Amino acid sequence: MKFIKNNARIDEQDDASLISRYKSSGSLEVLGTLYNKYMHLVFGVCLNYLKDEEQSKDAVMQIFEELVVKLKVHEVQNFKSWLHVLARNHCLMAIRKNSRHETVSMEDTFVENTEFVHLDVDDTKENQLTVMEKCMETLPEEQRISVDLFYLQEKCYKEVADITGYDMLKVKSYIQNGKRNLKICIEKNSGE
Repeated sequence: MKFIKNNARIDEQDDASLISRYKSSGSLEVLGTLYNKYMHLVFGVCLNYLKDEEQSKDAVMQIFEELVVKLKVHEVQNFKSWLHVLARNHCLMAIRKNSRHETVSMEDTFVENTEFVHLDVDDTKENQLTVMEKCMETLPEEQRISVDLFYLQEKCYKEVADITGYDMLKVKSYIQNGKRNLKICIEKNSGE
C-alpha cells in the first residue's frame, strides 16, 4: 500500500498541468487521472455528509460528471480545496433535495392541526441555513474553506492545515476572522 501512496503524491503544479491539459483536450482520461488522486477524499466528504456508503459512492460518480463541465468553466487555483468545496456543495444539495421529497401520509396531516406550527419552525431553520450558506459564500476563499473544515466537518487545526496546505497560524487566523465575518453577515441578513 505504501507504494500506492507515494505514487499518488503529485504536487499542485502537476494538478495545474493536468487541468490545463484537460481544458485544452477535453480528455476524460486526463480528468480521470486528476480525479483519481482525490477520489478517496471526495468519498470521505460524501460519507461524512450523507452517512450512507452507497449514496456516497453514487455521489462520487455524480461529482465526476459535474467536474467534466465545471472544470472547463472555472479558473481553479488549488484543485484539492476547490474539489472539496464542490463535493460538499453537492452533498448539501442532495440532502436538501432528499428532505424536500419526504412523504407524509394524509392521515398524519389532518389528525392534528398542531402540525402547521412545526412547519413554521422548519421554515425558520431552512431560512437560517439559507442565510448561513449565502454568508459562507461571501467569505474569502481561505476563510470559507477553513471555517467549513473546522466547524462543519469538525477537523482540528492541524487537520485543516494539512488539508489546505495553509500555515497553522494562518489557519487559526482564517477561522477566527471567518467566524467573525460570518456572524456579522448572518446578523445583517437574518432580518430580511
